[in-house]
Amino acid sequence: MTHVIVLGNEKGGSGKSTTAMHVIVALLKSGRRVGAIDLDLRQGSLSRYLENRQRFCEIKNKDLLFPKVAKVEPSNIDSRVAAQKQETENLQAALASFEECDYAVIDCPGANTHLSRLAHLHADTIITPLNDSFVDFDLLARLDPETGKVTGPSLYSEMVWMARKQRAMSGAASAIDWVVMRNRLSATHARNKKHMGEKLDELASRIGFRLARGFGDRVIYRELFPVGLTLLDLGGVNSPVRLTTMSHVTARLEIRSLVAALNLPQSAVQAAA
Repeated sequence: MTHVIVLGNEKGGSGKSTTAMHVIVALLKSGRRVGAIDLDLRQGSLSRYLENRQRFCEIKNKDLLFPKVAKVEPSNIDSRVAAQKQETENLQAALASFEECDYAVIDCPGANTHLSRLAHLHADTIITPLNDSFVDFDLLARLDPETGKVTGPSLYSEMVWMARKQRAMSGAASAIDWVVMRNRLSATHARNKKHMGEKLDELASRIGFRLARGFGDRVIYRELFPVGLTLLDLGGVNSPVRLTTMSHVTARLEIRSLVAALNLPQSAVQAAA
């Protein structure tokens, strides 16, 4: 069975595509067969990342690992019911094309779309990158402005809850594992960082997700996108960016730590150095 990993968050700029690409390459380097779907039909950041990677290979005459890519076309039918039916069939066909893959990684848009909701229904693992900010926290839960206490789940949490409920009603053999990763963490021990950690710990037990440490706020992640590379591709003699600083080495450890925290079947922790 193909294990479906969904990158989801209804807020743009949280690092979904960067995380998706690094998880894909980590899985590929562990010898797994991986499929990839970009459901952000407007921005298409993951698709652009892969296009940049292909272009790098052509220019530099290099061989890099690539996932099997399936495109999901949006429907242009006027009827909402008919359009959603067609998009459902399109996504199911894309997932069916990954029958020989160990994993399918789906990058969702920062919006509550029909395709995004469908992807969450198919998920075995949901990864939600979350910037270390209470602006992003608001998508998971609402806070009382006077007491600072969590008053209840918010938009995205409710969508995940509905996906879990429908999956359980369908008789699926396994439940959805939801991992929230704190992304773009600063190196300083700021009060906001500590407060965020406390609130996320409280919320995790209430609405049922696991916490994982994400990626630090490093320029290297933004520099790699135009050439389609990940930190797991670097380190060789001909790499465009050498791993010469402790920051780069630490960043690679962050990726390995995240993949290990996902507790995926057919352990994919052994990403190549």
